[in-house]
Amino acid sequence: MALFELLAEKSVIDKKDIPALRAEAGASGNVEETLVRHGAALPDVIAAHAELSGIPAKNLEGQDIPLDVLRFIPEESALYYKFVPVGLRDGALEIGITDPDNLEARDALNFIAGKLGMPYKLFLISGADFERVMQSYSSLSGEVTKALTELEGEVGVESDVELGPALKESETKIIEDAPVTKIVATILHYATEGFASDIHIEPMEDRVRVRFRVDGILGTSLVLPAKVHAATVARIKILSNIRLDEKRKPQDGRFSARIAGRRIDFRVSTFPSYYGEKVVMRILDTEKGVKPLAEMGLSERNVDMIRRTLKRPYGLVLLSGPTGSGKSTTLYAMLNELDRETHNVLSLEDPVEYTIPGVSQSQVRPEIGYSFATGLRSTLRQDPDIIMVGEIRDKETAQLAVQAALTGHLVFSTIHTNNAAGVVPRLIDMGVDPFLIAPTMALMIAQRLVGNINPGTGKLTPVDGSVAATIDRSFTDLPEEARKNIPRAKEVLFIEPTKDCPKGIRGRSAVFEMIEMDRALERVILARPTEEEITKVARAQGMLTMKEDGILKAFRKEIPWEEVNKL
Repeated sequence: MALFELLAEKSVIDKKDIPALRAEAGASGNVEETLVRHGAALPDVIAAHAELSGIPAKNLEGQDIPLDVLRFIPEESALYYKFVPVGLRDGALEIGITDPDNLEARDALNFIAGKLGMPYKLFLISGADFERVMQSYSSLSGEVTKALTELEGEVGVESDVELGPALKESETKIIEDAPVTKIVATILHYATEGFASDIHIEPMEDRVRVRFRVDGILGTSLVLPAKVHAATVARIKILSNIRLDEKRKPQDGRFSARIAGRRIDFRVSTFPSYYGEKVVMRILDTEKGVKPLAEMGLSERNVDMIRRTLKRPYGLVLLSGPTGSGKSTTLYAMLNELDRETHNVLSLEDPVEYTIPGVSQSQVRPEIGYSFATGLRSTLRQDPDIIMVGEIRDKETAQLAVQAALTGHLVFSTIHTNNAAGVVPRLIDMGVDPFLIAPTMALMIAQRLVGNINPGTGKLTPVDGSVAATIDRSFTDLPEEARKNIPRAKEVLFIEPTKDCPKGIRGRSAVFEMIEMDRALERVILARPTEEEITKVARAQGMLTMKEDGILKAFRKEIPWEEVNKL
């Protein structure tokens, strides 16, 4: 039975009007509006449509959909497929859809749900409710408009701005236009107050998407009209003191702003894309300061290992991990433990993220020939005891760092490898001889970031099935003595989303694996310096992998089990 016939049977419309109503609805493309225009009550129309489709109806009038729920489905997808997230209940995402017969929309929804890793439940909603929810997507845009006046004095930029000769008069007018200044200020404000680590401003064909990375997950927070893109980027470039007329290649800069009474640093990167320049800003809250080593989430064994290394008069300490894995935070925590009164501590950084009293921190500038390699040569003439090099990127820096460690300095740095055992092979690939690595390497660390469970959002689940299988596969090749000290848990936490926290995650911490140099490892490096051989010796030492460190954090109910599965 078709919708019109069912409505006639329920006496909502007259049966004789069906042909005319059907023709009018076909011409306008909107059945609901046609029926309501001719006297049918919208709830009756939706109820009949729900009965035909077998999907329950949902009335959203007067309901506000939280932004955390809206972020599950991108605005572009919602607009194109005509479905929207409307709530979270019992771990399932509630979806409102206007046309349940749209198979393309169903396929897209299955795909999105698969990526989210959570079930969904469909509800039929009216076109008017759909439009109301779509307006909620731009509620942050509305807040931007409202905040244009409220935040003018709240965000004051602390950056010396010099307008270069290449800045056209018309650009100056656009950039100094108050709305653009306030829009940028508001983006910075909401990102900082929302605990974001990064801001992405991305031009698209007909709009500008602004996304915030919160707890490691990117989500669209604001959509701006395409016409404000050039002025917004120009405003950020001026704050960052980078060239306005250069749009063909990437540029880097930084600036500081005072937001809600706190001084926040923003590290800026521009990137030329098809529709214009993309801007990414890393947020560095300088007032949070450097974390103590005890608050880094390190096991007692790993803390002891680091503190033993910090007491050494010379040696090389290398941290590995992908970009954004917290390597700099760990390095700063180590430097903060040092006796900076009786030692001369120097650092070469790109950029200087946090300042540490008693450490002479220097910003490298490759564009003027002041690189990590040239800076390292200079520091050796500064009578240093301890040197921190931001990153070993090339053969020259690697060889200089090893030479510095050989000549009686304690050297800290970072390097890109997949795990701690890969540090030595990577140095060899860079041209460092194994016979130089063996006597200088002190400690190799690898780390990744995992999400912490938000208190109140976890569901205790017995350790069985796939969880038990994962645990059984771990720790097996450790020495018996090390296995005895590993605690066992009967339950672990799985994420159970709530309306206030649909992700179930609040904040992040690191998982580590550490390898300390000893005689057995020195012999392996001199004879067979492969990742497999180094891992074998490290496991005999009792080294835990990053996944095993994550399992122990899950046992302590610090992280949900889903985060272990990502390692």
